[in-house]
Amino acid sequence: MKIDNTTYEVDLSDGKCQPIYVWEAPVRVWHWLMVVTMVTMIVTGYLIGRPLSSNMADTWQTYQFGYIRMLHFIAAFAFTGLFIYRIFWAFMGNRYARQIFLPPLWSWKFIKGIVNQALYYLFIKKSAPEYAAHNPLAAIAMFAFFVLGSFGIIITGFALYGQAFGAGTGWETLTGWVIPLFGDSQAVRTTHHALMYVFCLFMVAHLYMASREDIMGGATEMSAITNGLRMFKHAK
Repeated sequence: MKIDNTTYEVDLSDGKCQPIYVWEAPVRVWHWLMVVTMVTMIVTGYLIGRPLSSNMADTWQTYQFGYIRMLHFIAAFAFTGLFIYRIFWAFMGNRYARQIFLPPLWSWKFIKGIVNQALYYLFIKKSAPEYAAHNPLAAIAMFAFFVLGSFGIIITGFALYGQAFGAGTGWETLTGWVIPLFGDSQAVRTTHHALMYVFCLFMVAHLYMASREDIMGGATEMSAITNGLRMFKHAK
């Protein structure tokens, strides 16, 4: 069994296929913690944009919105910490840990893999190659929607958070450049809110692709993010 060094495509033609240890324990734990923080941020972020009810009593009696914002901030700090940790592990982990941060767009084989995988998911092609880690379409989607999306949602989120502390504070020093870059705070808020929907679409697509491949593909997907092993269904 051979694994392509660029695309991580697996050659199963020799019949000698065995499980591959792909996702290390730090990546698997990070993945599930990210699920919790992302869901928390999405739910609370939506409620911040569209509150459940107006405050019709004294503020101290109806602190519901305050609790929602607090949960959002806690999840946001956790999300940021996990994202920084994932960048760190891209350098410390195995070769598969770096895949989502550096998709090999210089490789024609990788580009063809994106197209072929898309046709496969759309039921236009009956089969697609097996990969040790993310297939090319998943890798580029992770980079475009998750990595770049995370960077965008972090800087816009902290720009809005730091705005409340005012000029001359540490937060203003760290994130004060963001609002002028976008034009005004409303543009930052709109971008931040739009990225929330990008994350929603990404999560739905990610779940669909992983579930579909687990059922119809030739290798395990859902169990791989739990035990770390990519196993091939026709392995002897």
